[in-house]
Amino acid sequence: MSFKEHAILLASSSTTALGPNTPPANGEKNTTCAHSDPEKGPAFFDNVDSECPDGGFKAWLCVFGISCGLCATFGFVNAWGIFQAYYEEFTLRTMSPSDIAWIGSIQYALVFMPGLAFGRLFDMGYLRLPVGLASALLVACTFLTGECKEFWQFILCQGFGIGLASGTVFTAASGVIPHWFNKKLGLAFACMAAGSSIGGTVFPIILKNLIEHQSFQWTLRIMGFIVAAFLLVLNLTISRRLPPKPHPGPFINLSMFKSPVYAIYSVSLFTGFLGIYTCLTYLSISGVVAGIDSNLSFYLLSIANASSLFGRLGGGILSDCLGPINVLIPGTFLSGIMTYAWPFATTKGPLIFIAIIYGISSGVYVAILGQPLVGMGKITDVGMRAGMTFSLMSLGALAGPPISGAILDHTGSFKNVGYYARTAIMLSVILMLIARHLLLGKLFGRA
Repeated sequence: MSFKEHAILLASSSTTALGPNTPPANGEKNTTCAHSDPEKGPAFFDNVDSECPDGGFKAWLCVFGISCGLCATFGFVNAWGIFQAYYEEFTLRTMSPSDIAWIGSIQYALVFMPGLAFGRLFDMGYLRLPVGLASALLVACTFLTGECKEFWQFILCQGFGIGLASGTVFTAASGVIPHWFNKKLGLAFACMAAGSSIGGTVFPIILKNLIEHQSFQWTLRIMGFIVAAFLLVLNLTISRRLPPKPHPGPFINLSMFKSPVYAIYSVSLFTGFLGIYTCLTYLSISGVVAGIDSNLSFYLLSIANASSLFGRLGGGILSDCLGPINVLIPGTFLSGIMTYAWPFATTKGPLIFIAIIYGISSGVYVAILGQPLVGMGKITDVGMRAGMTFSLMSLGALAGPPISGAILDHTGSFKNVGYYARTAIMLSVILMLIARHLLLGKLFGRA
């Protein structure tokens, strides 16, 4: 999943309420810790708040808590591939892979979809209440998932419950970081993003080993306690520094889609998410079908998630130097190549190689996909612009894995699944190239 830039965009509606060049009303001091300047492009953070701590014990404690929160939410959601394989083999073995995939797709979609609504709640000053309620819901649904027997029960508890709770925690927590950091904001977001990669790496390993030695019910109970511990740290350490600011206006403004650059880029993200999670969802299952040792097949998901950490951090650093779209396009292209090659890998070495390269390239994709939105309109509207784009993108995350599962059901071949997912990702690359041309107007340049 997009952490550094996605979090920046979700936070921006509160941290840029006055605008970069608008003086505060009634002589009030502008205490914004980070803001955007359209004249500076992607490097849009300036030191405009002399009181911003930009570090210190409380600030870094907040980062640590939010990283724990993302480990328990986005990291847990990224372990879906283990559940997909287990449900196909045991609990929901009478159902098709495409039907089972809806559970994970709903989770993925709801991580991004609530951004528009809960981002506004954050603007209004609500933080601990939604985070606390979402934490309780996440723990409860984790326990209840272990008791589920029917498909609709899994949809309700694991799909909607865990997905909505994870999205609420992610959205609310992400808005806090710019309150505490300015010059070190990128480092702070990188540390925050590390939590999701760590969770996506260790949770599949924990799940696999627990399932082998415990019942499914006790596996989820133990996971519930682990998640609760991380979320307790989050709730004890998260805090906002700046007071809430009014943010009048509608939740959405569809006229923004009249901008060709914004509309095409938004569609490119929707198209990309139709295929980007396919490899992650079916990587472990395809390894088992190919005759690879089941222990190694289960670890492929952890290998991919661990590798994504390098892509997230490296992609963020390179985007500051070269421009986000210039980094995003080759990263997405490489993800498409790995998605195409994945079904043809039937031995241990190639599968591990694909897991590593796919993890790095998809990490680049999810880390910086939100950054180009900053320069596609008024800086004071970036929160709304990002919210609409991510809501549209979440529909791609919702539909992508089930479509892949339906193709697998009807053809019985992972190669056809790879063709579909690769095509969706490559179409996304083409749309990004068009958006880059419209934005930059020339072949070479920082975009």
